[in-house]
Amino acid sequence: MAITRASRHLVQNEPLIFERSAAGKRGYQLPPLDVPAADLTGLGRLRRDQIADFPEVSELEVIRHFTRLSTWNYGVDTGLYPLGSCTMKYNPRVNEQVARLEGLAQGHPLQPEELSQGALRIMHLLSRYLLEITGMDAITLQPAAGAHGEMTGILMIHALLSARGEARHKVLIPDSAHGTNPATAAIAGYQVQNLRSNARGTVDLADLDRVMTDDVAALMLTNPNTLGLFEEDIHRIADLIHERGGLLYMDGANMNALVGRARPGDFGVDVMHLNLHKTFSTPHGGGGPGAGPVAVKSELEPFLPIPVITAGADGRLRADYDRPRTIGRMRSFYGNFGMFVRALAYIMANGCDGLKQTTEDAVLNANYIRRGLEGAYALPYDRPCMHECVFSDQKQQAHGVSTGDIAKRLIDYGFHPYTVSFPLVVRGAMMIEPTESAGRDELDEFIAALRAIAAEAETEPERVKSAPHTTRLSRLDEVSAARQPILRWRR
Repeated sequence: MAITRASRHLVQNEPLIFERSAAGKRGYQLPPLDVPAADLTGLGRLRRDQIADFPEVSELEVIRHFTRLSTWNYGVDTGLYPLGSCTMKYNPRVNEQVARLEGLAQGHPLQPEELSQGALRIMHLLSRYLLEITGMDAITLQPAAGAHGEMTGILMIHALLSARGEARHKVLIPDSAHGTNPATAAIAGYQVQNLRSNARGTVDLADLDRVMTDDVAALMLTNPNTLGLFEEDIHRIADLIHERGGLLYMDGANMNALVGRARPGDFGVDVMHLNLHKTFSTPHGGGGPGAGPVAVKSELEPFLPIPVITAGADGRLRADYDRPRTIGRMRSFYGNFGMFVRALAYIMANGCDGLKQTTEDAVLNANYIRRGLEGAYALPYDRPCMHECVFSDQKQQAHGVSTGDIAKRLIDYGFHPYTVSFPLVVRGAMMIEPTESAGRDELDEFIAALRAIAAEAETEPERVKSAPHTTRLSRLDEVSAARQPILRWRR
């Protein structure tokens, strides 16, 4: 439940930092100048007294203001963050330390290549590791996020088909795919055709066989899908797509369930994106920066965005712009370099065995929750899951309690809510992904909380429907908050 800083203050009648301002207050004290004052006129800098309504507050007021705000927040460092599909795993601090090394943090993309060999080597090494992990042939690190990676991959598919002289105009997307997939295909100029799931929650092969015609460019498949289920017929799916001239795009947002255990390139994927913030522990959220590398098979390699980092005969690395079939730039310079440093640090710290262990722990944790909540909540697909499990509020709806009510009541138990009402293929979905970061004690507490809420829904449903009760604010007018957000302070 997102609450803006302004709305918390206004409802609680607590003054904003601006409203604490009084003439003459300072957060610093400097001695008198013992040299002539510098004239900064013409340098494009404003003095404090040139800024209208500039707040004048003490150091203590500033510290207390921001410390207070921090105590009202919940983050992955606070506790379990079970947002299904988002993979909110812990970001090891060693990654942050490495990314802050002066030679890396202060590097500039306009530096000459001979002075940027370290940065280029980081990108080159990360690319090699990601290709080994995915089983693909070539990669670009440019895309700034997963959806941006989707767009990059679909544009490369379009370029390849155009080079073949084929004018295919449809993209197939299963109903269990990630929500950005249809938007990506549509923005790229394709018609979107839905592909329904079967009774097991995976792609219906008979339906795929029916709709896979010669005007279909690609199938955008999420695997494992948003139900947390692995597409067991993935080889047959890939073969069918390829036999009819299409390409298989895989949304790799759920690679947290595959790393070290299965490689998409080995089961027929032609192009895929990765979310470094999900699988490889770079920071998630806050509007970025993110990173969504795109890996491809060799047939698509000529169409990669420029520049491509290549190694010369002397071992020195360079940015190759001489690629006549490229789709062009997808991002300024090389991408979000700080994210590459963090992802590489994570991969190297874990090593092959460690990455495999994180995958196994993530899948184990999700199945532990699934078994722990059996009976209390309805399971739309009663089979082992991968990295996340999906329940529904079907049992609680009999008492007028919805998935949104349960999520808000979970806040009272000290946990961040799960993903509510997604995926859309499950009515009243409760989507939970613990990641490998959670320990057994925390999982047991989470399971106990949700089971207690299930009991409350039967015996005192109004208590659940009016939750949360322990937060600074209870239920907000979410429609108004979305349509008329308070984004800035006004006197």
